[in-house]
Amino acid sequence: MRLVIIGASGHGRVVADIARLNGYDDIVFLDDNENVVECSGYPVVGKSTDAPDGEVFIAIGNSRIRKMLSERYADRVQPVLCHPKAIIAADVTIGKGPVVMAGAVINPGAAIGAGVIVNTSSSIDHDCVIGDYAHISVGAHLSGSVIVGNETWIGAGAVVSNNVTICGGCIIGAGGAVIRNIDAPGTYVGVPVRKLSESRAQTE
Repeated sequence: MRLVIIGASGHGRVVADIARLNGYDDIVFLDDNENVVECSGYPVVGKSTDAPDGEVFIAIGNSRIRKMLSERYADRVQPVLCHPKAIIAADVTIGKGPVVMAGAVINPGAAIGAGVIVNTSSSIDHDCVIGDYAHISVGAHLSGSVIVGNETWIGAGAVVSNNVTICGGCIIGAGGAVIRNIDAPGTYVGVPVRKLSESRAQTE
């Protein structure tokens, strides 16, 4: 079974390992950097526009690029890749093309959108809704009934209190604590998080 992974980076290496554990025995990469010829021993056989036959997985961290490539290959199978040591409740709903990494926990009633990254040792508690192309980073924890909008990035080690809604297009800084709703896109940092001013955000 062939899997074409787009993005021969560190994230791509993790995705390839999870794909191998999911039974894929024919893995190739695509990458737009012509100097990259292999990734974790698997060949890079072309650019992101050159996908050969097979299922396609988008292993790109940037949510907008991930969305664009997913839409480009909308007619292909984009599998759900789950590490065997992730814990996913039986009634969780999952869209096309997400990855759930080792040690992650997704509890009952949660809904995971298309192209979501649920990173290592993160947790998504009961009845959470994670929008398309969001990223729940390493060690981030969402309490019950949290809503995360499309293309929002929850940083490493961040914590979101229960019943909180975070709109799309946000970045929550590493270690941040979200204790109330966030209604405007932007970058939020601190404990509890506060929005960075535009001038400060542009210099960091």
